[in-house]
Amino acid sequence: MAYITLNKNNFFNNLDIIAKYTKSVDKIALVLKDNAYGHGLLEMASLAREYGIKKAVVRRCKEAELIKEMFEYILVLADIPATSKENVRYTINDINSIDKFPKNTKVELKVDTGMHRNGVAPDEIENAILKIKEAGLLLEAVFTHHRSADEFTSEWFWQKENFKKVKEISSEAAKKLGFDDIKFHSSNSAALLRESDFQEDMARVGIAAYGCISLPNALHVEGFRPVLSLYANKISSRKLKKGERVGYGGEHEALKDTIVSNYDFGYGDGFLRICASNAYKTPQGVEIAGRISMDNSSFLSDEQDLLIFNDAAEAALYANTMSYEILTSLKPEIRREIISS
Repeated sequence: MAYITLNKNNFFNNLDIIAKYTKSVDKIALVLKDNAYGHGLLEMASLAREYGIKKAVVRRCKEAELIKEMFEYILVLADIPATSKENVRYTINDINSIDKFPKNTKVELKVDTGMHRNGVAPDEIENAILKIKEAGLLLEAVFTHHRSADEFTSEWFWQKENFKKVKEISSEAAKKLGFDDIKFHSSNSAALLRESDFQEDMARVGIAAYGCISLPNALHVEGFRPVLSLYANKISSRKLKKGERVGYGGEHEALKDTIVSNYDFGYGDGFLRICASNAYKTPQGVEIAGRISMDNSSFLSDEQDLLIFNDAAEAALYANTMSYEILTSLKPEIRREIISS
């Protein structure tokens, strides 16, 4: 079967770099949503705990339930619980959702500072905090999300200024209603790496921790190493004669007598079909042969275990996409193994 290796040393290396920017491991909140960006929720949670990470960010309550014993603080980004948990905080993404949360739930208010996706508008903050109070919820933090921190534009500065105003409004409104010591956070991976003097209560770090962040040259940070490598096992091999064609539609034609092998990794496992259209090659330069099938794909190779990719950012170039999509397309059923080399 196809399998994934997770490099512990590379992961810890990435966290070392991130900790220099946050100035404290305690301010790193590792984003583990969507199966830890395809790396494996439980595998990466266990490594994060071993490193000393105490905060995690997930998408759903189900994810939080699976890792609740591993972290002191968990933030759920997009779910409403039936019952609240002591170490879990839940995001309010819309002012009209406030009365849907159980009483005494710990919540964090998301504010739209320019992304125009989720979050209350700045002019709704005071009313939102009042409604949180009336609903018997426990407001612990206010946060936002950057839309262009990974681009070399001025928009990151613009949103920082917007959030600065949000902090002022939120602090005053919260204090009036008895919510003391409200915390603030806004930085994702790219935003954190643009900071020269990080001062917020935490940074929500995802793609940088996994070593696949892509930034413009002017913003590039050296030293990050990909954590995930994907291998496929050979199912069968055959000798092709010049002119014989491979797979659906016979799209690959042998230019000479050669060996082609079929491997157990296809689009049903997360191998995007467009990669074949763009003449995918492995890191060792092994060429794909024809279309990617649901459960397998063919390569001009006779290797038993074939490295498909060890850097999702490079693999993404063949799919005209980004590393996030390559990684999160990998199915949870693929075996994942932690290595230290």
